[in-house]
Parts: sequence; structure tokens; C-alpha cells
Amino acid sequence: MRTEIRVEPPETTARAIPDAAETFRIARTRMAPGLALAQKLAGGSALEASADGVTVTLSNGRTLLDFGSYGVTLLGHRNPAVIAAVQRQLATLPASTRILANAAAPALCRRLVELTGAPSLTRVWLGQNGTDAVEAALKLARMATGRRRVVALAGGFHGKTLGALSVTSGHRYRGTLEPLLTPGVHLAADLTDAEHAVRRPDTAAVIIEPIQGEAGIRPLDQAALRRVVTAAKISGVFVISDEIQVGLRRCGPVSLAISANLEPDAVLYGKHLGGGIMPVSAVVCGEEMFAPMLSDPFVHTATFSGHPLGCAAASAAIEEIEARAAHGTRLADHLRHELGDLAARWPHVVTQIRGRGLAWAIEFTDAETAGRIFADLSTAGLLVSPCLGRPEALRLLPPIVATAAHVERAVAIFDEVIGRVVAEGAAR
Repeated sequence: MRTEIRVEPPETTARAIPDAAETFRIARTRMAPGLALAQKLAGGSALEASADGVTVTLSNGRTLLDFGSYGVTLLGHRNPAVIAAVQRQLATLPASTRILANAAAPALCRRLVELTGAPSLTRVWLGQNGTDAVEAALKLARMATGRRRVVALAGGFHGKTLGALSVTSGHRYRGTLEPLLTPGVHLAADLTDAEHAVRRPDTAAVIIEPIQGEAGIRPLDQAALRRVVTAAKISGVFVISDEIQVGLRRCGPVSLAISANLEPDAVLYGKHLGGGIMPVSAVVCGEEMFAPMLSDPFVHTATFSGHPLGCAAASAAIEEIEARAAHGTRLADHLRHELGDLAARWPHVVTQIRGRGLAWAIEFTDAETAGRIFADLSTAGLLVSPCLGRPEALRLLPPIVATAAHVERAVAIFDEVIGRVVAEGAAR
């Protein structure tokens, strides 16, 4: 007889919540102290204790609207359908032997190929995070072509492990590791001279984000991208579209590159692919790029690749996201309108509003102003994400389960905080 597994609503009693002061002490002495301090300041010395839908509840009882989480919670927190799918998998096969096959991974891979919708992209490799997917894609491209060089763009962010770091822009992350990174080049984000760069005979791939996330939600020029892709195809260079943050309906289409007729050789998914419950990522690519795995399936493996719980979560998350796609479009239109009004009210503070779908950035006059606003937002009841590559900008990444009222509340909090920061600056 099978035992039914239930997930009860998160408890908010004092007994169920860890001591905040002790938790921060441990984090400071056993983890990165700078991060512990930043989290302590963001939460007002409280911990995140529970979450549901668009709301995070802190250990002191305060609630915050979550328009951040670095894009993971497109379906909000604790999506019931995703939790139920994980529960069902947990009750039967929570881990794979890796020697025997199970149904969870093939089912997800088939659905990802169907969903991506490009006839040439028929193969899938599964990972646990975005960097996994980037590492796998770069490795496959280099092995399939026999070339080493990869072309990337200034402002691009693709991860911080050594392989992914070779295509991530910014001295802050690369620094003294430069001599260890594999050959590559970072072109201007406006794609100047990109066609010439991808034609070099030692180039294996070009990797792009159709909308650069960490650079402050910056859409790339599609006409310029098409020219680069054409040059790459002529030269036998693979085109990798990193849509880990912006794909899978975050910015509207399932794949921005495919929607723009860019004909990528690989599309990378992650973050919200796991439904905000499990860490999952995927490389969806063509037969030619996947050829090394066809010749030897052990050239790139990982113990938790295709983990049954992650696959169950992702399969359920896809259906939940697709069921809400139309609502997401309406919500995005409302958000764009509200942010436009916000920018009009603060023309001397907000320099630009840009984005698409459910990923937007508010850019301020300088990084100091953005930092002060970011620090005050959580106190006022709103979580957003900073832009590591564009410190003067803040990201809004609302869940697709949010309502128009949630959007209006988020923008109202921004309005309130901007007004307070401006007033404080004038008083100095």
C-alpha cells in the first residue's frame, strides 16, 4: 500500500522558524560574510521563512512582493501542479541508478523538442543550472568542429565556472583567471565587426543572449543578429542562443531566437524551467552539434543530469507556463504601461525603461542612486534583482501568476521609494 505524501502549508510559528541572529552568525563565519551582510540588510535582520505565489514571508512576519529571485520564480513560489508532480515522482523513483533508464528524462526531452518547435533541433542534454547548459553547449561545439575559439558579446553573462567564464563579460569575474580561460573574443554588443569575427577559421561557435539579462535587460538588434547568424552558417560556426533567463515565455516566445527566425543550432533553457521548485537546465540542439554524444554518450555526463525529480518538475512547469502564456502577454502589456508612467513621473532620476514581456529594467542616473533605491525597496515590501553588469539598473522579473493589482502595487512601491530617495538627496 502506497503512503500518500502531502506538503503542508509553510508554518509561521516561532518554533518552526530558525533564529535569525544565529543563522546570520553561522552564515558570516561559515559562508561568505559579505553575502551574509547583504542578505541581513535586505531582510532587515530577518530571514525568508516561507513563500507562496508572489509573496515571501519573513521570520518577523513581514511580507514582500517577489518580482526578483533572478528569474527563477516565473510560476511564483510553491506552484501546486509542480509540487504535485515532484511528490508523485518522490513516491516512486526519487533518484536514478544511472545504469537503468527511467521515463522522466525522455518524457521531458521529447516535450522540450516539441515546445522549442524547430525541426532541426532534435536532441537534448539536461543539467541542473544555467552554467551546466552553457558548459555542455561550448564543449559540444568545440568537439563537433575541432575548433577552440568562441565569439561572445560584451555585457553577456553565461556563468562563472571556467568554461562558461570564458564567454562571460567583465573583469570582475575573470580577473586573474584570464590565463586559464579558453580562447575567445568579446565583441561590442552592437555587433560591430561581428560578421568578420565569426568568419575566422578557428571559430567553433558564437554565443548570444537575444536579450542580455545581467547587462540590464538589453535587447540586441535583430537585424544585426541575422547578419551574424548568416556569416556563422556560411563559416560552419555554431550559433548558441542562451535563453536561460529570457526564454520559455519570460519574454513572450518559447525561444526568442527561433521566434526571430535566427535559426540557432542550440537553445539553452534554465532558471524557471524547474518551476521554481527544482534546479533544471537544458541544451536543445541539432544532430550536427550533438554528434560527439552520438559517437560516445560518455563524453559529457553528470551524476544528476536528468534527475527524476527535476525532470518531473520541469515537465509540469512547462504545462503550467503554457497554460498561462496568454495571461502573461496581458500582464506584460500592463507592466510596460505602468513603468512608462513611472518614468514620466521621475524624468530626472529614471533615464530609461527597457525590456520585453515579463523582464524589465529601470535604469537610474547612477549606480549610487540605484543602490539606495534597491536597499529601500525590500524595506518597503518589494523584492527585485540587481544587474551585476549594469549597477545603475534594477530588474523587475514578475511571476506569470501575478495580477494587474500586483503590478500596480510593485510600481507604487517603486514610486514611493524613488520619492523618498530623491527627498533625502535634496536634504543633504
